[in-house]
Amino acid sequence: MEMWFSEFHTPDVKHSIRVNRQLYSKQSDYQRIDIFETPEFGRVLTLDGNVMLTERDEFIYDEMITHVPMAVHKEARDILVIGAGDGGVVRELTRYDRVRHIDLVEMDPMVVEACRAYLPGNACRLDDRRVHLHYENALKFIRRCENKYDLIIVDSSDPFGPSEGLFTREFYGNCYNALKEDGIMVNQQGSPFYSEDAHAMQRSHKRIASTFQISRVYQAHIPTFAAGYWLFGFASKKYHPVDDLDTEAWNALNLRTRYYTTRLHRGAFYLPAFLEEMLQEVED
Repeated sequence: MEMWFSEFHTPDVKHSIRVNRQLYSKQSDYQRIDIFETPEFGRVLTLDGNVMLTERDEFIYDEMITHVPMAVHKEARDILVIGAGDGGVVRELTRYDRVRHIDLVEMDPMVVEACRAYLPGNACRLDDRRVHLHYENALKFIRRCENKYDLIIVDSSDPFGPSEGLFTREFYGNCYNALKEDGIMVNQQGSPFYSEDAHAMQRSHKRIASTFQISRVYQAHIPTFAAGYWLFGFASKKYHPVDDLDTEAWNALNLRTRYYTTRLHRGAFYLPAFLEEMLQEVED
């Protein structure tokens, strides 16, 4: 008998992946956590039936949400990561020698437990001496922080359910206060293709643009995410994501990447016309 995992991207669109076997399935205090072994995408992590990552394409997401701000802010040393309990973002950040402190705030310890056991390629740097794990509500954590971080990476799930509070004006204001005077915040902005996702993206961008001096959106192509087309938000108190990119300095680090390059960095901010129009609607 064939076994398939299916995720509804909309009530009328479904993405299915053939499954060899189910490796992990538990209900935590917050969500249902499953890990599947698949022939095409390797191991797949889902939360409440939504794909969070696959071994096959996770590098795209983790590289783009990490290296874009790190290539712009050359002095980023103190970093807050919200969500990302799988460890992929932390793995990328710990490749930088200049990073001295990473606070990882993840509400669900069972996500970390599952990824340590079944997704070691992501969780491999969670025990780095610079990484400090905090199992608590990110909204409460961020309220206690002021002028503390050079970079905040918000690696949340979609703006529905447990992560809804990470897309509010209050949350973005708290992030602003937690950043130093030249700090950057990067967050996942979802897909602009399906209407419900597009409206959520516009709401989020409007709130960020009204909070930060500089607010831009950039893109990546991730096969297992909705429509295969994903957005990130870049918000900054000082640095422009393209004008302040120092290509030579980042390339001199000799970090091997599979998706991110400084050439791609610039191109990721050149958006299609329909998306530019959607963003202008909420910026004006």
